[in-house]
Amino acid sequence: MAHIIVVGNEKGGAGKSTVSMHVATALARMGHKVGLLDLDLRQKTLGRYIENRRAFVEKEGLDLPTPTYHELPEIDPASLSEGENIFDHRLSMAVAGLEPDSDFILIDCPGSHTRLSQVAHSLADTLITPLNDSFIDFDLLAQIDADGETIKGPSVYSSMVWNARQLRAQAGFDPIDWVVVRNRLGAQNMVNKQKMEKAIDKLSKRIGFRSAPGFNERVIFRELFPRGLTLLDLRDIGVKNLNISNLAARQELRELMKALHLPGVSVDF
Repeated sequence: MAHIIVVGNEKGGAGKSTVSMHVATALARMGHKVGLLDLDLRQKTLGRYIENRRAFVEKEGLDLPTPTYHELPEIDPASLSEGENIFDHRLSMAVAGLEPDSDFILIDCPGSHTRLSQVAHSLADTLITPLNDSFIDFDLLAQIDADGETIKGPSVYSSMVWNARQLRAQAGFDPIDWVVVRNRLGAQNMVNKQKMEKAIDKLSKRIGFRSAPGFNERVIFRELFPRGLTLLDLRDIGVKNLNISNLAARQELRELMKALHLPGVSVDF
């Protein structure tokens, strides 16, 4: 069976699509067969990234490793039994269609609570939750007191992940490996950064996730999207000398891929 990676939280602007693009393409470039699903049926940022990539490589005559993207199939509501949910069937059919030819299936979830996102979380072998390094985003995981240290209780998103874990346990599946990825880390060791680090460390022990460093804010991510490219594609399109920022971003991706501990993956870029 394919290993299912779900990239999700319930807040926009945390870098879900950037993480999804780079993790999926990194796996493809390392020789793994990767299937992609985008559950944001309105925005479809990940789907547009793949469209951009296909158009660019065709125009330039390039052969870049590219994940396989599937739209969710349409289902005739009349074919459902009483009480069955159409979104459950659309997602299960999409996963079943990708699974025979995939080592990994990456599912990018919308920045809101939807039925599709809820079901996808219960399918996750690895759950990646990107989080901007601020207490505004920390509120996605837990409520914290004014001192920035006392955790008052889990958030609705953490509760949803807990429910997904319970569903997997009831079905006899392995536990979800939940990785919270800290994006936009400050370069300086500021007081807020230190408090965030302590709060995340404390919460990780309480509700059971691992934390990993993600991506700093870089212009290169926005510049690559229209061509459907990632940092790992730069040399293939003729960029021979990477600048310091690009090299640092590649190192960030390398460290993230190592931290995910995905089965059968040896990070070699």
